[in-house]
Parts: sequence; C-alpha cells; structure tokens
Amino acid sequence: MEIKGKKIILSMDEKEKVQRQLNQPTFTVFTPTFNRAHLLYRVFESLRAQTYANFEWLIVDDGSTDGTKEIVDMWRGKVNFHIRYFWQENQGKHIAFNKATREAHGELFLPLDSDDACIPEALERFKYHWDLIPENQKDQFTGVCALCKDQYGKLVGDPFPFDPTDSNSLEIYYRYKIKGEKWGFHRVNVLHRFPFPEVQEIKFIPEGFIWNAIAKSYKIRYVNEVLRVYWRPVNPDSDQLTNMIHRGYRHALGCKMYYQSCLNENIDWFHFTPREFFRTSIHYIRYSLHAKVSILKAIKGIYPIFSKLLVGLALPIGFIVYVSERMGWDAIGRFNKTFKSIRSPMIRGQK
Repeated sequence: MEIKGKKIILSMDEKEKVQRQLNQPTFTVFTPTFNRAHLLYRVFESLRAQTYANFEWLIVDDGSTDGTKEIVDMWRGKVNFHIRYFWQENQGKHIAFNKATREAHGELFLPLDSDDACIPEALERFKYHWDLIPENQKDQFTGVCALCKDQYGKLVGDPFPFDPTDSNSLEIYYRYKIKGEKWGFHRVNVLHRFPFPEVQEIKFIPEGFIWNAIAKSYKIRYVNEVLRVYWRPVNPDSDQLTNMIHRGYRHALGCKMYYQSCLNENIDWFHFTPREFFRTSIHYIRYSLHAKVSILKAIKGIYPIFSKLLVGLALPIGFIVYVSERMGWDAIGRFNKTFKSIRSPMIRGQK
C-alpha cells in the first residue's frame, strides 16, 4: 500500500482482498434480451452448470412482452448465484449495454447473448487466464478473449495467431486478419470510460464502435480456447437485437457512425488491409445515403485526406448498393461474395 497525501494507492493484490471483503462478484455476466423467453434457458442452464461460482447474472430486458420477467423470477429460487433483472422500453442493445455497465457489481463484465450458451468451465478458465497476467502489467489490460464453437461443435471463425496473443482488436482484425465470432470480458471500470453514444433516434450501434476506442488504450489477452457456444440461427431474421449487417439500412445512422469512425480513426492500418478500407468506404456511403445524409455532407464528415480519397473512389459502388437495397435487390450479398469478406468481429463483436 502506498500513501500519497490523503490518497491511498492499492496494489492489485490489495484490491482483490478488499473486493473479497466486500463480497464483490468477480464477474458480471450480462445478457441483453428482447422477446427471447423461449431461448433464454440456454444461458440459464449454462450459468447453473458453472464450476466457478463468484458471479452475478445481470439481465437487461429491452422491452419484452413475452413473459420474460416471470420466467426469470421463477429461476431465482433455483440457483445459488444472484440474478438481477432490469426492464426498459425498447431502446436498443447499446442502451441496454450502457445500463448494465452502470449497474454491474462485478469487476469483470462478460456479455452472453440470450440465445447462446457456454461450457461449464468458461468462467473458471477466464479467471485462470486473467490471473496469469502479471500484476505489474494488469493495468495495461482490459480483459481476456476466447474462441467460439457452434451448436454442432464446429469452430466459429479463425483462431488467434499465437496462444496467448497480447494485442488489441485493431491489430487482431487489420494486421492478423482474424475474423468470426469471439467471446470475452472487459474490466467494468474500463467500460465506464467508453460508453456507447445515446442518441434518441438510434437503436443500434455496432459494438466495434467502442471496442476500437478501447483498443487505443488497452490490450486484451487472446487465447485459443473454446469457451462459448454460438448458436447459428436457422432464420437470421430471428436474431432481433444484433441482426443488422445485410439488412442494416434499418439501423443506418448507427452503422454510418461506426464506418465513419473507422475511416477517421483507423486509417493508419490501411497498409495491412487496403481492400477492407475500400469496403468500409463503400459501406460508409451506403449507410450515409440510407440515413438521408447528403453525399457532400458525408464526405465532409471524413477528415483524413487519404480517407476522403477512398470515399470518393467508393462513391459509385456505394451508391449502386444503396439504390439496389432501396429496390429490394440483393446487391450487398453479391458485393460481399465479390470481395470474399465475412462480417467483421469488430462489427458483431460479442454478438
């Protein structure tokens, strides 16, 4: 313990001792949900089977009308961990995320979607990998990220280049070109510094918007261990809180904000993946037009000169994609096949 004036500075070991004394849970497992009463049992059964017990389950219901609250109330008496339930008017997953970070009692914040599951040892393994980070380096890290498998046992997405890989989401995506679903936690006190913007008319902002911001200040330990079960939807439209990529014009403002931030803040990574930034420029035009932002205003919203040039080059294709979507054509599907790209983990993030 170090004392500077009237301020007491605790080491990581001392902080953990204080937390134990206050009975603070190590993990807050956060589940956003919207009319998922028929699927939420996957998370419940997964958490009930955990080998590590020091956690709370925090559910933010984004306006469900299907009896979700009654089911959660019934579950409370069947488990030995704390279940906390909050209901809000339908405002979007990012608003639910902000509320959860404010309400979280845990040190580490782990999102787990309402239609997914995890292996019984998931929390235990996350804690193991977190504890392996040296105490004198831990302040540089925000969390640990692991791999996912689908309900059939098949690996979802790419493994990380090293095991472990100490990096950030920008380097993982742009330099190492790792794609696909991943799962991890962040420190709650870090998330408090990087909330989602809350704009009344926006009901969706990709998680990558804040993951990219965090990446500029903190590292993540990436491990090649499968901890989450990602249920591939039979009907993609059933994924109500996160399905927005191919039909994303319904969430045009939030998506436009995301791609705008990529072009303004991440362009230094261009030399690792030029094609991805050209694709980003196309999406920026596409979503700007869907959001009724003029082309001139969209270009003015991009500040680096090189990014402006990219947007200018992408303008014809972005306009064609926009028009085709307005007319109901599947141009974006053909576009993605042409560029041989899949959804970015920084867009979907942790689903």
